[in-house]
Amino acid sequence: MATVTLENISRSFNKVKVVSDITFQVPDGEFWVLVGPSGCGKSTILRSIAGLEFITEGNLFFDNVLMNAIPARERDVAMVFQNYALYPHLTVAENLSFGLKMRGEKKQVIAEKVEFVSQILDINHLLSRKPKQLSGGQQQRVALGRAIIRQPKVFLLDEPLSNLDAQLRDQTRTELKKLHNKVGITTIYVTHDQVEAMTLGDRLVVLNQGKIQQIGTPAEIYNHPVNKMVATFLGTPAMNIIPVTYHDGAFWINEQQSLSLNSSLTEKIPFNNGQGWDLGLRPEFITVINDNQEKSGNTILLEVEVIEPLGKEILVTATIIDSDISINLLLPIQWAGKRGDRLKVEFNLDKLYLFDPTTGMIRN
Repeated sequence: MATVTLENISRSFNKVKVVSDITFQVPDGEFWVLVGPSGCGKSTILRSIAGLEFITEGNLFFDNVLMNAIPARERDVAMVFQNYALYPHLTVAENLSFGLKMRGEKKQVIAEKVEFVSQILDINHLLSRKPKQLSGGQQQRVALGRAIIRQPKVFLLDEPLSNLDAQLRDQTRTELKKLHNKVGITTIYVTHDQVEAMTLGDRLVVLNQGKIQQIGTPAEIYNHPVNKMVATFLGTPAMNIIPVTYHDGAFWINEQQSLSLNSSLTEKIPFNNGQGWDLGLRPEFITVINDNQEKSGNTILLEVEVIEPLGKEILVTATIIDSDISINLLLPIQWAGKRGDRLKVEFNLDKLYLFDPTTGMIRN
């Protein structure tokens, strides 16, 4: 196992930088996730660590050893891709042992390692089968086993669950976490799926347009995003963003609807009349109130547009009256509204995020 350090890594194609100034360190034995939208550069970073991409600028270290010029085959990394890449004419046992045989390992050692890995991944009953006789989840576990059996310094996974159906993806994600807890190999995992990122990673590296936006634990990033991109990317449903204008102690959404601010917020941030802001509020902090309840200074009127039952709750997409702003809210499964209903909702302003509309950076 190894500590992986990236220092100011950049990668350019035809003078265009696809990743820029990437710096972070994955401690020995930790599970880190590179997460971000498609095209943000996360797979390029992973391939650079593996030695499959040339590093244009910066340095890569495993422990204290500079790896820039070390060929991929000598880096002692194991990589699992989206496609399983199993040898179709070989059995599971032969697929698992193939790399060890190529390295000249003794038969007894190979047999012991195959037994150990197959027990961990619960595929010991599949050793005599060939890939076409396996389900997608089983094939993925064999691909993982083939990488783990080498006992590499670094384990790299490039969206390994993207080809699985939702239920199997959830099951395999849990198995991956258990597997890491057992073997403790330094792991770097790439995904655009925020659920995978939040549930698997000891720490997340959030990327956008080839640059790091934020590094932190899942809880840190969810609760304390540094900008609007991070805030809206992590969280299901996504954080609501509401453009407003400040005037005399209130945020005005339009001429009819506004949110009154408490003094603690106005004392903390110097607001100017006519200044624009983007308000961020997660759906779970919006509450429907009855018509007979007194309207507070943080109550907004909505019209229901889309209703999506999720089993334990209902996701409602609604439009703020007299505007084209849509927001999401989560309601109890007992809620019996319909499209076109008007709802009076209360915003929990203690959970409000303020973003600069120009830079996207958070201000509170």
